[in-house]
Amino acid sequence: MYTVKQLSDLAGVSIRTLHYYDEIGLLKPSSVGDNGYRYYDEAALFRLQQILFFREIELGLLQIKEIMDSPGFNLMAALQSHREVLQDKIRRLQRLIQTVDSTILHLAGEVNISQQQLFNGFDEEKQRRYEQEAIQKYGERSVRESVQRWNSYTPQQKEQIKAEGGAIYSGLVKVMEKGAAHPDVQALIARWHQHIRYFYEPTPEVLRCLGQLYNESPDFQTTFRQFHPDLPAFLEAAITHYCNALS
Repeated sequence: MYTVKQLSDLAGVSIRTLHYYDEIGLLKPSSVGDNGYRYYDEAALFRLQQILFFREIELGLLQIKEIMDSPGFNLMAALQSHREVLQDKIRRLQRLIQTVDSTILHLAGEVNISQQQLFNGFDEEKQRRYEQEAIQKYGERSVRESVQRWNSYTPQQKEQIKAEGGAIYSGLVKVMEKGAAHPDVQALIARWHQHIRYFYEPTPEVLRCLGQLYNESPDFQTTFRQFHPDLPAFLEAAITHYCNALS
């Protein structure tokens, strides 16, 4: 049997988190001593492991509880599923590492890569997560219209659109030293504005939010820093200046 402290140390989960899991019925202690101490047996360890696996694939706690408490839940089948998901994640991360390495060599002038290659490894699963985040922020109707518009393009058109976006960001890197308000920079931001219309019709407020997202979201930071380490912050400044001029 393990105490809360021992389980916390073993699994790398805080005591406060284990208490919360108990409160919501996600991970109840196997027994409670006369002194009020919680104790966990081996079955509880396996359940906690499952919880952490499900958290790794970004399921919510209530979703996890519903899955694990369902009559049809099978530990072996769940482990096999986790293994497949994690293998897919490893393959995607390996592609991302290759993309980072290629981009470093490209920026160092040692190799040339296309704009399309800059986005290798960013799969549709992650895009679906972006969609869900966008739905929460901008509303389901706007996001659904954007997805429908994107899905209406042919594969060739999609590649052309992505290449155009890469060209815009590469062009911004070349004129960054001129400052966010420079006409050359603002001309490229105007091109970017038009480029966004491939996906939806953005309001100035949405454009501002995109600028903030580019600079604050870890995923977007990683993407744009492949072009230049300072590009995320520069994009936000340039887009903000552009939006100020629109109003």
